[in-house]
Amino acid sequence: MRSVIKTILRTAAALAAAALLARAQFVDAGAQGQAGSKPQAVVYLFPEQVTIHAGKPSPVDLHFRVAPGLHINSHTPSDEFMIATTFSIANSQGVELAAASYPAGESITLASDPKTRLSVYTGEFVIHAKIVSASGNHLAQGRLHYQACDRNQCMPPKTIAVPIDVIAQ
Repeated sequence: MRSVIKTILRTAAALAAAALLARAQFVDAGAQGQAGSKPQAVVYLFPEQVTIHAGKPSPVDLHFRVAPGLHINSHTPSDEFMIATTFSIANSQGVELAAASYPAGESITLASDPKTRLSVYTGEFVIHAKIVSASGNHLAQGRLHYQACDRNQCMPPKTIAVPIDVIAQ
């Protein structure tokens, strides 16, 4: 009788362990497969919509956030080989970028090369753009091009969409 109970307990423990392992693998696979589960290095915060005067350069402040633990090169990186952060608008939507003013970068050094100073953006930053639009409603397809890095390595350059609903009156 004792051996039967031991066999039942071993079988129950093995089944419980297998069930927990299967559940853990299912949860992990589901988390990896979900869209948006990996945080973006840079996100566009706002504005989603602006109202401006048609045909005149109008100021629009574009707000972005760099993920914690990362930085991106500023618009004026400290080395010509580094990829500058740039904002652009495709001219085909009746909206064009007349000018863009970028914030000054924060000066940092990395432990791997303490003699080299980098000009970067961290946290939140604002690009002051001037846009010109034909009269009417337009969806401007803005783009932010950047290269994100952490303290050890850089990721490939990336371009994110910056959609702006422009109402020009």
